[in-house]
Amino acid sequence: MQALTILLPMSALVIWTLLVLLLIPYRRFRAAFRKQVSPEDFRYGESAAVPEEVRIPNRNFMNLLELPVLFYLLCLTLLITQRVDQWALGLAWIYVALRIVHSLIHLSYNRVTHRLTVYGLSNFVLSAMWLRFVVWLIPAALA
Repeated sequence: MQALTILLPMSALVIWTLLVLLLIPYRRFRAAFRKQVSPEDFRYGESAAVPEEVRIPNRNFMNLLELPVLFYLLCLTLLITQRVDQWALGLAWIYVALRIVHSLIHLSYNRVTHRLTVYGLSNFVLSAMWLRFVVWLIPAALA
């Protein structure tokens, strides 16, 4: 397997993150044109006057910048250490799919139990990826 394939799920998650980023100004400008918000509502972040549908893309974008940092780090580490295999690639794609599903739930009907379930599953997959790497790393580093 070519190690560079691990860059594909990474790139997919980056593209998804950038698409979510585009929703932030779209929803903010739409709310401003509808006179639901003013520029002052964003002076210190987002005030309580900002409607939920305007706040959610920003929160989802922040979610996509939090734990996925560990995903990006691991993917690059797998690439550098030449540990990219079918399992690593498969788990990486599952992680990306779960993060996209999490966003879609958050940005649409936003049922917390559904969102939490998918979020938990994505964290489980990320933890499994790291555990798998560490299990390989410890004996390799001690050898």
